[in-house]
Amino acid sequence: MTIIHVCVGSACHLKGSYNVISAMQEMIIRHGVGDQVEAKALFCMDQCGQSVSVRIGNEETVYSLTENEVERFFTEQIVTRFKE
Repeated sequence: MTIIHVCVGSACHLKGSYNVISAMQEMIIRHGVGDQVEAKALFCMDQCGQSVSVRIGNEETVYSLTENEVERFFTEQIVTRFKE
């Protein structure tokens, strides 16, 4: 299971983290990967000066996303992991 962690700490909350989580959940449904991918809330990733912080699993890379960037991120970072 691939887990996409979306920060819901104070700074990210104010920047729209719940909209990012909702958009991630829509992408999971749209791409039919609900049995392989889950979006979960996570508190602070120490990237408060950026947009909403997002991390895939336990990877070290923290992405900075707005709601408008979720589809591109999901296509580039998640869908490509499940292509055969």
